[in-house]
Order: sequence, then structure tokens, then C-alpha cells
Amino acid sequence: MSTEPTLWNTVDHYFTDLLTPADAALTTALQDSEAAGLPAIAVAPNQGKLLHLLAQLQGAHRILEIGTLGGYSTIWLARALPTDGHLITLEYKPEHAEVARANLARAGLDKITEVRTGPALTSLAALHDENPAPFDLVFIDADKANNANYLEWSLRLTRPGSLIIIDNVVRGGAVTDATSDDPSVRGTRAALDLIATHPKLDGTAVQTVGTKGYDGFALARVLD
Repeated sequence: MSTEPTLWNTVDHYFTDLLTPADAALTTALQDSEAAGLPAIAVAPNQGKLLHLLAQLQGAHRILEIGTLGGYSTIWLARALPTDGHLITLEYKPEHAEVARANLARAGLDKITEVRTGPALTSLAALHDENPAPFDLVFIDADKANNANYLEWSLRLTRPGSLIIIDNVVRGGAVTDATSDDPSVRGTRAALDLIATHPKLDGTAVQTVGTKGYDGFALARVLD
């Protein structure tokens, strides 16, 4: 079986063209993010569609996203919400948040989404203090060094049956290196260890290849 990245990309493009047809709001969100100088690290279209389907399968009414960037994944997630749903997304950089808000407004989602700026750990603590209704789905895609901290906060903000998704957990295979001094690897391993050992979590992790290279994601369900 070939493992050539060129083939990975070809297959990804085939899946995307077939199953995620071109969408003006999503395409423009990526274009405007690039024009604003944001890093090209948004999820791939077929990965965005997966997030959308997971949110629908979850029957999500409330979604929390940690790591907004330009709002591309936010659009995918928010489109899965009912008209009375709500999504809160946390972004560290104000300039990224500004791009995301414009992208969400163009997609007609500004009434059901809220972009909060500042360090995510600070925003999560403030959100917890508001005593909000539990979130049905959490998507973690921010600085990887804090993955375990974000997961701990997610547990406080969810309910039994909620779904937590952590992106970029393979780190090109570096996640297997227990001696790594890379903060992203160490933070990811800590989050995976928490999924494996926490009595309120049941989860797995999956490797992926495609236009975003060699990576993967973790899924965890919150238990009683």
C-alpha cells in the first residue's frame, strides 16, 4: 500500500470534491484568513464536515470551541446547531477574532455564535463562573501544551453524554516519544493519559493522513 503524501492529497481532494461541494462562505473564510496573514492551519474541508456530522449526531444545542483562528471550523460546527442553539468559541489573538467574527457574520451565523478573546484558560475560568448550561460538544484545537488543562475545564463545562474532540494529537508520530521535551507533544500525551485514566471519560484516538499531513484526533465521551 502506498504511503506517498501525493496520494494522500489526491484522495483528500477526491473526497472533498465529492462529499463537501464548494461553499462560498467557507471558501471566503479561508481566503480572508489568508489575506489577514493567519496561519494556514484550519481543518481540511472533509475534517470540517466530520465535525459538522458529529455535532448533528450528538444532537448538540450548545457547542464550545477552544481555538477559533479565522472561524472556518466554527462555521462547520455552528451550521449543525438548531435555530435556538449557541456556540461559544475562544480565541487568544484579537486580530484573529476580528477575522472570525466577519466570517461568521457573512455565513449568517453571528446570532448564534460568540467569539471571546484572551488566553483560553482565563476565558474558561470566566465562563465557568457564569454557571452556563452544559455544553453538548467541545472541540479543542488551540495551543497543544495546554491540551490536558483544556480537557479538565471541558469536564467542568459538560454533562454525561457530552462529546469532546481534541485535534492534532499525532504530531507527525512524535506523540509516541515519552522523552520528548516538545511542549505540544507533552501536552497532548497528558491529555491522552487523562482520557485513559479519568473515571468520567471514555475515548479513543485515530490517525489520519491527507492534505494536512500525518496527524489525527481524539474523541472522548463524558460518563456519569
